[in-house]
Amino acid sequence: MRGSRIAVPDAPGLRPTPERVRETLFNWLAPVIHGARCLDLFAGTGALGIEALSRGAAQVDFVEADARLADLLRANLGRLRQDARVHAADAQRFLEQGGEHYDVVFLDPPFAANLWGDAALALEAHGRLRESAWIYVESPVGAEPELPQNWAPHREGRAGDVRYALYRRVGASAKL
Repeated sequence: MRGSRIAVPDAPGLRPTPERVRETLFNWLAPVIHGARCLDLFAGTGALGIEALSRGAAQVDFVEADARLADLLRANLGRLRQDARVHAADAQRFLEQGGEHYDVVFLDPPFAANLWGDAALALEAHGRLRESAWIYVESPVGAEPELPQNWAPHREGRAGDVRYALYRRVGASAKL
């Protein structure tokens, strides 16, 4: 599955995470990704969740509001022979439904939508994170998403106009 290409449609706001950023991120996650339960919250092409599966994640839930992108993601997963759940749903509504608790979350919403803070609070408020979860956040350089105080920065980098960072959840306070 590694090295496989996935179809990337032309869709407004769709920015697949560059390959070198994914490589860096998964080097950071190497000690924890095997057997992890993951959530690719604003999945788009699903590149991050698909990479997690290729690195040994036990489960990935993909959430994508655009039904066309969700269908394409299902097709890509089928072609790659990967069993994963694709939810054609709004991220906020998906989180509000409760359910699974995740070890690793990929939080990379469309930049123009400015959804980082709302999604982060919903992850906390609806109990969707395991106690020591890892959260990957991708945002524009210069933007400082408001994230819960109990998300401790672990590592970060920059690629062009994109800032990428990995946080570790500590404790249970969800205050911004």
